[in-house]
Amino acid sequence: MTDTAAAPSAKADAQPPPEGGPRRNYARMAADESREDYSLRYAPHSFRRWSPTMVASTALGGIAYLADFAIGASIVFTYGFTSGLASILTAATIIFVTGIPIARACAKYGLDMDLITRGAGFGYFGSTLTSLIYASFTFIFFALEGSIMAQAMHQAIGLPVQAGYLVTTLIVIPIVFRGMGALAKVQAWTQPLWIIGMVLPFLVLAFEAPDAWGAFGSFGGTEGAGSGFSWIGFGLGTGVALSLIAQIGEQADYLRFMPAKTEANRRRWNLAVLAAGPGWVIIGAAKQLGGAFLAFVALAAVGKTHALEPIAPQIEALRPWLGSFALPAAALFVIVSQVKINVTNAYSGSLSWSNFFSRLTHRHPGRVWYIFLNLAIALTLMEMNMFAALNKLLGFYSNVGIAWITAVAVDLVINKRVGWSPKYIEFKRAYLYAVNPAGFGSMAIASVFSILAFFGLFGRYAEAFSTFIAAGLALVLCPLIAWATKGRYYLARPNPVSGPEVAVADVTATHTCAVCETAYELPDIADCPVQAGPICSLCCSLDAECGDACRKDPAAGPVLMPLPTVRTAV
Repeated sequence: MTDTAAAPSAKADAQPPPEGGPRRNYARMAADESREDYSLRYAPHSFRRWSPTMVASTALGGIAYLADFAIGASIVFTYGFTSGLASILTAATIIFVTGIPIARACAKYGLDMDLITRGAGFGYFGSTLTSLIYASFTFIFFALEGSIMAQAMHQAIGLPVQAGYLVTTLIVIPIVFRGMGALAKVQAWTQPLWIIGMVLPFLVLAFEAPDAWGAFGSFGGTEGAGSGFSWIGFGLGTGVALSLIAQIGEQADYLRFMPAKTEANRRRWNLAVLAAGPGWVIIGAAKQLGGAFLAFVALAAVGKTHALEPIAPQIEALRPWLGSFALPAAALFVIVSQVKINVTNAYSGSLSWSNFFSRLTHRHPGRVWYIFLNLAIALTLMEMNMFAALNKLLGFYSNVGIAWITAVAVDLVINKRVGWSPKYIEFKRAYLYAVNPAGFGSMAIASVFSILAFFGLFGRYAEAFSTFIAAGLALVLCPLIAWATKGRYYLARPNPVSGPEVAVADVTATHTCAVCETAYELPDIADCPVQAGPICSLCCSLDAECGDACRKDPAAGPVLMPLPTVRTAV
C-alpha cells in the first residue's frame, strides 16, 4: 500500500464494519510500504525492483558481524583447536544443508521466514512460537554485537561501556526506520571499507608472524582441554556454533525481494540465492576460525578476557604496520561491521515482532514501532553483561533454533516431495489450521528432549550432543507425523487458485481487497465468505470477529467466493 491508502487519523487495528460501511484504513506507518516493506505479507513482484546480484550483495553485507570472531575464539579457547575446528566445520555443514531449501523457498515465493514456517508444517498459530524464537535470535545477537561495538568505543575514545551500549542502540534507528531501501544503501556504501578491514589484519600477520598458524594448530585452549580431539568438546562446541542456524531467517528477509526466476536470469538467480542464503555460513565459518586465530596471537599480550573481545586482537594484529594508528583503524572497522549487522538484527526483529503480535492481538500499528521493543530488550541484555555468559546462552538457544529450522527444511525437502504437504507454500490464515502437528509437534518434542539433555538429565554425552538430539528428532518426527496424519493438518480448506505456478508466475493478476479496497497480487488474496469477496492476507489476519467462518463445514454456507481479476500491463 501507499500513503494515499491511509488517512492520518486512521487506525490499523480497526475491525471491518458491516457490509456497505466504510472500509479499513491503515495508520500512516503501516500504510507506507517504503518503510513497512510488506512486513506481514507476501512481497509482490511489483515491489521486487532489485536485481539478483543486488539482493545477494545486500544480504551478504548483513553478515559483517564480529560475533563470529568472539564465538570462534570462545570455542577454540574452551575446547582446543582440534575439537574447535571440527565443531565449527560440522556446524557450518548442517547450517548450509538446512539453509538451501529454505533460501530457495523464500526467494521463489516472496515470503519471509515466518510465512514460510506457517505453510511448512506449523500452521497459522503454531508459527507464533517460532516468531518469538526468531525475535529472540535478533535481540540476543543485537546485544552481542552491540557489546562488541561498545568495547571498541571504550578502547578508542574512553566512552564508558554502559554509555556505549546506549549509543550502539540509538545509532541504528534512523536506518532501520527507512526499511529495505536504506539498508541496501548502507550495506553497499560500507562494503569496501569492511573488506579492507577484514583482510588487513591477516595480511599483516602473514608477513609479521608467519609461524603463528603452525602454533595455532597445536593450541590446547585456555581451559586445559588439550590439543587432541575430544568428543565432549566437539559436541559442546558444535552446539555453540549451531546457535547461528537461525541466521537463515535474516537472510530470508532479504531473499524475499529476489525477482522472479526466468530463463534469462536463471543462472544468476540460482547463484545469488545460494550465496545469499546458505552461502553466508561459508564466510561465517572462515570468520570464526580467523577470529580464533587473531585471539590466539593476541593472547599473550592482552590476556584471555580481552582476547575474546574482537577489538583487542584487531589492534594487536595491526600494530606492526600502523603503530599508533592501529587503535583508531581497528575501532573504525569494528564500528562499521557492527552497524552493518545490527541494522539487519533490528530490521528482522521488527518483522518478527509484527508477525507475533498481529496474530495475538489482531492489531498492526506498523513495523517501525516494534523496532523500539526489540532494541529495548537488546539494551537490557547488554546492560546485564550477557557477553560474559556467551557459550552457555548460545548453547541453550541452539537447541530450540535447530529443532525449528530442521523441521521446516525437512518439510520442504521430504514432505512436499512425497505429497504429505502441499506442493506450494500456503501462508494465509483463511486456508490454514491453527496448529499443524507435523512441524510444530516435531519441534516441540525435539526441543523438550534436547533441552533436558542440555541440562544434564541424560548424562554427560547427551548434554554435549543435545543439539544433535534436537536435529535428529525433528528430522525423523516431522515426516513421521505428516505420514501418520496423512497431511490433513496442512490445509483447513482448499485454495481455489493454489499451486506454485500461480503463486510465483501470475504477476499480472491483481484483486481488490473488500476490506481496505487496495489491489494486491493473487498470492496475497483469499476468498472471504464474511466479506463476500476477496480479502488481503493482512486484513484477514487482523479480523477478530469473523469467527473463522471460511474454515467451517461448507454445508453450513458458501465458502469459496469468486475472485474478480483485474489485468494490468507487465
